[in-house]
Amino acid sequence: MSKLEATLRGLVEPSSVVVSSGEDLAGKVEAAIAREDKRCKEKQQVPLRRKPRLGPLSSKEGHVELAPLSVIHALGRAISLDRQGAARGLAEHWGCLKYLWALDAREVSGQISLSGEGRSIQQQYKRLQSEELGVGFGLAVVERLLRDLYPDHSVSVVPAELALRVGWIRTKLKYRPRFFAEVWRPGEEARVFPVFCKGHHGRRSGSYPQLASASAHVEAVHVGPWNQTPALVLSTELSAKGPVVVHALHDDGDGGVLPEREGKLDTSLQDLSRPPHITRPAEGNKPESTMTGIHVLPRHSGWFRHVLARMDAAGLMAFTGDGEGIARYLTKRQGKKYYEKPGHAAVGTLQNVGHELLGTRFEGTDHVFRIGGDRIEAFSGLSAEFFELVKSGCLREYREKVGAGLPRRPHVAWDESWGGPVSVRPDGSVLAIRGLPTKKKCSC
Repeated sequence: MSKLEATLRGLVEPSSVVVSSGEDLAGKVEAAIAREDKRCKEKQQVPLRRKPRLGPLSSKEGHVELAPLSVIHALGRAISLDRQGAARGLAEHWGCLKYLWALDAREVSGQISLSGEGRSIQQQYKRLQSEELGVGFGLAVVERLLRDLYPDHSVSVVPAELALRVGWIRTKLKYRPRFFAEVWRPGEEARVFPVFCKGHHGRRSGSYPQLASASAHVEAVHVGPWNQTPALVLSTELSAKGPVVVHALHDDGDGGVLPEREGKLDTSLQDLSRPPHITRPAEGNKPESTMTGIHVLPRHSGWFRHVLARMDAAGLMAFTGDGEGIARYLTKRQGKKYYEKPGHAAVGTLQNVGHELLGTRFEGTDHVFRIGGDRIEAFSGLSAEFFELVKSGCLREYREKVGAGLPRRPHVAWDESWGGPVSVRPDGSVLAIRGLPTKKKCSC
């Protein structure tokens, strides 16, 4: 077995990722918040508004089984429309591939850790690596936690910045969640969770201020009744000496409920201009008041579910490289015009290839690149059946079929006919990698 094949096979190894929560973590984060609030008061600044009930996921630390390729796939799907990474274009999700060699599932007794290459990265890239891998690990853990909490439901993750542009003109709101996680099943109410993920290369203590800051980000959006929106904050510790550890806390509010919307999903959205404030209801002698932020009021919650579903579809089309399909689901304020015509070759992709992987036909786009001296081919796409539905605007039917047919957990395996690792997610998306022969130098 070549070194390249051994590395690629390591991407499908089911490995353990430590998820740290518990009262001790919650207490350390609360202390970090208190120190930050004290500094603000000393500078005569107003302390940040934060989630008031951040607590542990459980009283004990646990483990989540993940394969490295699942983490990279989760990152790629999440940033396909995010426009906050290094690629800044339609091909944003290819940026996740730079981490193929950065993770090792075998080095630390069956737990995912940074590989030698991941640890030796130059200092100026450490911040980018910790930020993006923090998103990958954080969202992979979020999806697993929510699937366990809501069995027989699907989980979709969309970038919050782009979702909020439909209803609120961009403001000077510095703090906002990075993603929304929607837990849904066709014909039933859904729930939405604001999510913020960070990462760092330091010690465990480096997660305390990150989680304290994340609590202000998720507090900036309320869905439904004031102060009842559940949320998740995560900080990934990318240690140079030990396994990857994801530190996580949540707010278990009973808000964030979104009504059934299937009958409207195939209709387009129009940009709205809602006021950028959160409404605090009257209480006792205190009258109703407003504060800076985003508030999806109960009467708008059905509309917001419509927004999230169409954002999820746009992300799927971005993952296949179909610019026309993306434009179908975006509004003018979300950048619809950028996908209606061919973009610059350096940031665009083209949906023009299909493969049969693990017994299913997929349609999508491919990319050939080098890592070190190895030539690698990557393919990202969507199952052919689902691709035709989403591309043609049949979002309701797509969601019905996802809810009825696919497994609830990501599946990673080695495909002998493809010649490399393949990751398939419950939404029907696929990420497949394989090595290519190195071209021989001309001897003439």
